[in-house]
This record gives sequence, structure tokens and C-alpha cells, in this order.
Amino acid sequence: MPPPKPVLHARAPVTDLLERFQQVRGQTELLAKPLSAEDCQLQSMADASPAKWHLAHQTWFFETFVLERFEPGFKPFDASFRVLFNSYYNGVGNQYPRPKRGLISRPSLQEVLAYRAQINERVLNMLAAEKTNQDEDALAQLITLGLHHEQQHQELLLTDIKHALSFNPGRPAYAKRWPLAGIHPQPVRWHRYEGGLVEHGFNAARDGEFAFDNETPRHRVYIAPFELTGRLVTNGEMRAFIDDRGYQRPELWLSMGWDWVQAGQHQLPLYWQDATRTGDYRNFTLQGLVEVDTNTPVCHLSYFEADAFARWAGARLPTEFEWELAARALPSGQSGNFVENAAYHPLPQQEASHGAPAQMLGDVWEWTQSNYNPYTGYKPWEGLVGEYNGKFMCNQFVLRGGSCATPQSHIRTSYRNFFPPEAQWQFSGLRLARDT
Repeated sequence: MPPPKPVLHARAPVTDLLERFQQVRGQTELLAKPLSAEDCQLQSMADASPAKWHLAHQTWFFETFVLERFEPGFKPFDASFRVLFNSYYNGVGNQYPRPKRGLISRPSLQEVLAYRAQINERVLNMLAAEKTNQDEDALAQLITLGLHHEQQHQELLLTDIKHALSFNPGRPAYAKRWPLAGIHPQPVRWHRYEGGLVEHGFNAARDGEFAFDNETPRHRVYIAPFELTGRLVTNGEMRAFIDDRGYQRPELWLSMGWDWVQAGQHQLPLYWQDATRTGDYRNFTLQGLVEVDTNTPVCHLSYFEADAFARWAGARLPTEFEWELAARALPSGQSGNFVENAAYHPLPQQEASHGAPAQMLGDVWEWTQSNYNPYTGYKPWEGLVGEYNGKFMCNQFVLRGGSCATPQSHIRTSYRNFFPPEAQWQFSGLRLARDT
């Protein structure tokens, strides 16, 4: 059988797709608006990209995969952009080296914004034009994929600029509305799940019209009985780990994790600092430098740190199967702290988790102990977009639930994020699990 195409399980009308295209593309530019042209040029490490590159790459996706295929008489905006703003699609052609994206001063930010404006207009014209049913379906599939791709880069734009701004000794703020208020700490509650043989993976009836290929196919897995904490691990609990010399105790760490600690001399979560060496920790955020709030979920942890903390706490990280089982049992309509809140930072839990775990959606991506592997029966999409997920199924771990930088319309219970175990610059945290 041929590999599947990106499938929309209930394709939206063209008018809805027009509105969604304009909303998502406009949201990216709103997120970039607080940044200067100089900000947009910064690349602080090889894993991050300049904001200007994100703005251009998202546009490159629509030009390369949509216009080049469907637009009559297609002509590129600039032929050099095909290489310059290609990320990792070997089937498209060569790419400019990722670690050197910050060296590209031209095109300017204004030229990139002009590129976005022209490609937007051309895509909208195509959507509004008469098409055959076959073209409409294929066009809608690729545009919907492109919009979810853009929402991924909206989050990356925020996490990457946060990392870049953190190197400025003036600790400049991206936003200036610190969202935290006095919140009383919530006690830790454990929620029990019987497990069993359960259906796992994307469920169109519950997860919406779209899924990435790595969320499929839906399949059965056996889950042993387990318990999950009702809330995320907090800064205060991470501070207790630090005070108990957690970063100096090799018995808590995986071998690769201990090597990572030693090689980088890691003693604190990313963005934490203790300038006076008195334990008065401060934390760089997108709102600038603030005191570490003990009740806020800890974030910017690597998998190594999350795993070491869980061992120290006498627990473990959940598997992605356990996490999804618990998330599917949540009451319907539960919301979370996403990028639309404009907090750009995790928020303390505000309500007790009596009936079900809290904050499973939004605030921080939750590390699981699951390797990023294909599901049984997995097949990547056909065509050039088949390089989207499957090629990265090696040496990565799965995260679930979204974060304060994730668009709410982008996340779903089946969503699988993935990063290598040393990655810290995403809004990544944890909740605890244990066997019963």
C-alpha cells in the first residue's frame, strides 16, 4: 500500500480556510511585532533560529509546497530563497546550514515581510479561485498542514527569542505584563488509573480534523495500573531538589545525563541565576528578570533534569501512553494557559485537582519517559512532506500537552512533541507518575 496523504477528516469550507489562513499568518506577525529588526537577526545557538528566518521559512513552506504545485504560471518571489529558507527537506534541494542562519543579514526584515505579504496574497487568490474537487482537497490538505507548521514556528519564535534576549546583560523584556499573582500552593494529589488494553493515538471524533502523521495510526496498547500527580512539579519543589544537592548526586542521573551535568557544569535550571549565592534565585522570562515564584510550574528542564528529579522524588516520568490515557479522562471543555493568554510564562495552579489532574494542557510541555518511536503500522505521508516527522525518530523523547507558548487551536490530546534529552530552551517541565 502507498503511504498516506495528509488527511483532513472533515475538511473546512473554503471560506473557513480563508479566515484561518489570515488569522494564523497574522498571529505570527503580531508575535514578531514587539521585536526590532536587530532582535530578529539574533541566533544565540545552533538549535535556535532568528525570528526573521522563522518569518521567511513559514512563507517558504507555502510558496514551495502550495504555490509551486498549484499556481498557474508559478514564478518564485526570489529563486535564492529556495535554498536559503529550506529547513531540512532534502527532497526539495540544498539547505543553508542551520547553525549559520544568524549570519544572513540580507534579505532585510522589511524584504521578508514583503515576501510574506506577496505569498499571502497569492495563496488567498488561489483559495478564492474556482478549482476541481480534486485540487480543492489537495490544496486544503497542504494549506492546513502549512498552518499547523506555522503554529509550531510561532512557539519556536518565542522560545528562540527568549534564549537570545537572555544573553543581554540588560535583561530586556519581550512583553511587559507580568502575569503572576499571589496563589496559595496546592497539595500534591495522586490519581489512580486501572490501565488495561486501551486504544491509543489520533481519534478524529475527539481530536479534531487534523493530525500529524506521527500521531497515527490508532492502535491498542497495554497499560499497567499507575498513578499520576494532580499537578505539575513546581519551582519550589525544584528548589528543594537543588538544596538537597540534586545536581551533585550521580546516583540520581542517567549516565548520559551525569556526563551532561559535568560537561556543562549545570547546577540550576536554564535561566535561573543566583547572583548573590544566597539561594535568592531569579529567573529570566519573556517579561524580563523576576524572582522565582515557588508555586509556578518549573520549566526549561532537559529530559535529564526531569528524570533526575523524578528519581529524587521517589517516582518516575509517565509514559506517553499513560499521559494520553489520563488526558482523555479529563472533563470536557477543560482549558489551559496557551499563547493566546499573552502570559508567555507558566502560571500557578489555581484550582485543586480533586477529580482529575490539572494543567495537562498548556503551561509546560511534559516530558515522558517514552522514546520518540513510530506507532505500530506507522507510514509517513507521501511526497515531499513525508520528511516532516518520521526522519527524526531517533535519540529523542516525547513531550505532551502543549505550553504557554503553544496556540490553543494547534494542540490536541494525541499531539506528540519531541526533543533530544539535553534540550532545555523549550517550555518543558514534568509531572510525576508511579506504579501501583
